[in-house]
Amino acid sequence: MGNEAEPGAPRGWKTTQAYAMAATCLVIGIALGYLFRGSAARPALPSQTAQMQSPSGASAGTQHQMDSLEDMKRMADKKAEPLLVKLKANPNNSEVLNQIGTLYKVTHQFKEAAGYFQKALAADPKNVAARTDLASCLFYQGDADGAIQQLQQSLSYDPKDANSLFNLGMIRLQGKNDPTGAVTAWKQLLNLNPTLADDKKAAVQKLIAQARQPKASE
Repeated sequence: MGNEAEPGAPRGWKTTQAYAMAATCLVIGIALGYLFRGSAARPALPSQTAQMQSPSGASAGTQHQMDSLEDMKRMADKKAEPLLVKLKANPNNSEVLNQIGTLYKVTHQFKEAAGYFQKALAADPKNVAARTDLASCLFYQGDADGAIQQLQQSLSYDPKDANSLFNLGMIRLQGKNDPTGAVTAWKQLLNLNPTLADDKKAAVQKLIAQARQPKASE
């Protein structure tokens, strides 16, 4: 069972590799989806989040990560129950679908979250926030190309959206090894959002400087 690929992960990935990918993404962010939207929608997470942010090659560490994900899934399922009741009355309620997707996303259940975001977008295709969250979920599952496609669609609706531009840069850098593309996205973010808060502007400028640094092997 330990060698089965995670759903949504690239071909050839093993379970341990998929969990390591998720943990790595959480280290660089949880940046995806929250730097510009804030954290008001995030429920309180158990201490297992910190454990996922220190991936280990040891099998015991991997088992701990898997146990943590299961704990967070149970928490998400419990918190989703009242929202699912609302959804029965109106299965195409984009707002409720988005809320459920967000709940599963912040508890690292990216496959389940993506499904709800896709349903929310079917009901409201121009929901930029839901589409950006879907992109994050796809990236966390190993689908960088799909994530970029969703972000580009978001930007076709709102070219100035800071969250979409920020995430586009992160995914181009981390998922496609494309620092030039990342810098382009982040520079657009700064140029199109001149009133950006100073702390967020500084964070983007720092990322641009880091992306421009030559690799040690070069």
